[in-house]
Amino acid sequence: MNADVKKIVEAVEGSQELFKHSLPMIASENVTSPLVRQVLSSDLGHRYAEGQVGHRFYQGCSFVDVIEGKAVELAKDLFKAPHVNVQPISGVNCNIAAFFALADPGDKLVALAVPSGGHISHAKFSAAGIRGLKVYTHPFDNATMNIDTDLMIKNIRKVKPKVVMFGASLFLFPHPVKEAREVCDEVGASIIYDGAHVLGLIAGGEFQDPLREGVDVLTGSTHKTFPGPQGGIIMCQKKYADLIDEAVFPGTVSNFHLHHKAGLAITLAEMKKYGKAYARQIVKNSQALGAYMDELGFNVLCKDQGYTKSHQIAVDVSKIGGGSVLAKKLEQANIITNKNLFPWDHVNGTDDPSGLRLGTQELTRIGMKEREMREVAKLIKRVAIDKEKPEKVKKDVVQLKSQYQTVQYCFDGEGAYEFLLGRDR
Repeated sequence: MNADVKKIVEAVEGSQELFKHSLPMIASENVTSPLVRQVLSSDLGHRYAEGQVGHRFYQGCSFVDVIEGKAVELAKDLFKAPHVNVQPISGVNCNIAAFFALADPGDKLVALAVPSGGHISHAKFSAAGIRGLKVYTHPFDNATMNIDTDLMIKNIRKVKPKVVMFGASLFLFPHPVKEAREVCDEVGASIIYDGAHVLGLIAGGEFQDPLREGVDVLTGSTHKTFPGPQGGIIMCQKKYADLIDEAVFPGTVSNFHLHHKAGLAITLAEMKKYGKAYARQIVKNSQALGAYMDELGFNVLCKDQGYTKSHQIAVDVSKIGGGSVLAKKLEQANIITNKNLFPWDHVNGTDDPSGLRLGTQELTRIGMKEREMREVAKLIKRVAIDKEKPEKVKKDVVQLKSQYQTVQYCFDGEGAYEFLLGRDR
C-alpha cells in the first residue's frame, strides 16, 4: 500500500477505534445504523442527480427518484409536514436557503446571539451575512437559559424584522414560538425554526412541534438527535414550497449527495417505528445525567427547571478549570465533550469559555439508560473534580463502553463502530 494512503487509512482506523472505546458526548453527533452505513458506501456516492424527482438534468436517475421520493414521503408523514425538501447537504445549507427564500438583502433578522446559544449561521458574520441581513438579537434570560418572552414580543414590535429565527446550538428548552406567532403576523415577519439539534426529539414528539406552533419554515440537520447520515432537510408550509425549492436548487445546491439521501430515507423509516421510544429515552438520560452531576458537586445549569428538556445539559465549570482545559482532560480519559460559551462569556472568549455542553443522544443510541448516566457522571467527576489522572479513568471508560457496542432503535442492530477495512493488508 502506498505510504500516504496507509497513513490516511490508519488515521481513519484510529478515529474509529477512539470512538469505539470512548463516551461520545458531543451534542451534534450520532451513529447511524449498519444498514445506513452500507448504503453510504454504495455506488450512489459516485453519481449526480440535479433537479427534482421526475425532472432531472441527467439520465440514469430513475432509482434516485425512488429514493428521494420515498424520503420526502416518509418525512411528510413523520413530521406532518405540508412540504419537504431533502436536498440540502447540511443544516447551514438549509439556513442559507431559507434566508434566500424568505428575505432580501438589507432585511432585518431577529435571532439568538451566539453566547446565548445561537448557531453561528444565525449571525451576521455567517449565513445571515451572506444574504446581507441586518441581525438583531433576541432578549435572553440567563436564569432560565431561554428567550425572554415578554421582551421578545416588545423587541419584534420595535425592530419589525422580515424574519424571526428560533432554534439554537445550546438548546435546553423549547422556544416561545406560539407566543411569537401573533406579533410576527402583526409586523409581517416569517418564522424560521432551526431544528438541527432537536430534530430527532421533534420527530419523536418529545420537545415541541414547530410546524403546529406557527413556524413557516423548519430547517434541520439529519445527524444529531436525528440519527441519520450528515445532511440537511427543510420542511415548510405549502405557500413557501416553491420559494424553498428554488432556493435549494438551483439556488444553493447542485448535486445533493445521493448516498446520504438513501441513508436519510432509511433513518426516516427507523424513526417512524422507533423514534418515540428513542426520543423519550434521550430526554430521560439527559435529565438523569444532570441530576447525578448536580449531586456530585457540579454546577449544572437550570436545576429548578429539571436541567433540560432536550439531549443536552450545560455545566458551568469556570471554577474547576474552565471549559477548554476540562474538555481536553476529559478527552485524555476518552470522554469526548466540547467547551461552550455561556451568555455571560464574551463572544470572543472561545478559547476559555465557562461551560461544557454534554449530549446524551449517541449514548442512548447504543443502549445506555439512566443507570449508566450515573456511571458516566462519576467518571466525569473523577477527572474534573477529583483530579484523577485521565489515563487511570480511561481504563474504566473503556470497560464501561465495551458493554455498549450495538446500535439500538433500528432495524438491524449490529456493531456501532465496525470498520469495513481489515488490518490484514
